[in-house]
Amino acid sequence: MPNFAYFEGIRINIYNGDHLPPHVHAEYGSEEALIVIADGKMYAGWLPPKQLKKARQWLKNNRADAAAAFKLLNPHLYAPRKKNGKDSKG
Repeated sequence: MPNFAYFEGIRINIYNGDHLPPHVHAEYGSEEALIVIADGKMYAGWLPPKQLKKARQWLKNNRADAAAAFKLLNPHLYAPRKKNGKDSKG
């Protein structure tokens, strides 16, 4: 399900098999920025300022849904880690 939302020429994608931190890919034309779901900070790529502002506003309004989708598509990032045959909690 990469195409999560589309508005005003901006495409918001969430990919399976992705990496941390949980993020969305915001695309506008041939430009792309990776935006952290938790705080809206861009940590890679580039978008024109106007489109970046709109993508961040969309994320602010849809943060819970984006976080849930990222977790659903990337369960490998949330699986308990095992150490010496026991899970890391104990």
